[in-house]
Amino acid sequence: MARCAAAGVGLALGVAGNLSAADGGALYKARACQACHGDDAKTTVLPIYPKLAGQNAPYLLEQMKAIRDGTRTNGLSAAMRPLMASVPDEEFQSIAEWLATLK
Repeated sequence: MARCAAAGVGLALGVAGNLSAADGGALYKARACQACHGDDAKTTVLPIYPKLAGQNAPYLLEQMKAIRDGTRTNGLSAAMRPLMASVPDEEFQSIAEWLATLK
């Protein structure tokens, strides 16, 4: 599954660079987040993956940055780190704000 997600991210990176940072839903898809967390961010591929929909935006932002920067190392953080390595803070912010609006 990680290989599949990584391949999707590799293809999506070029698209993400052309998106407005204000479009969190499009960034979520372009960064292939739905590959594990689901299109609706609550129907995950495996039960061990966290449901992101409706979470607090500041919390999500903090966690995404911590995974990217290597300061969060629990759970599946190690698998997520390479996928998040190139995501800028502005995109994280947009994704976090979008996720917080979901029910």
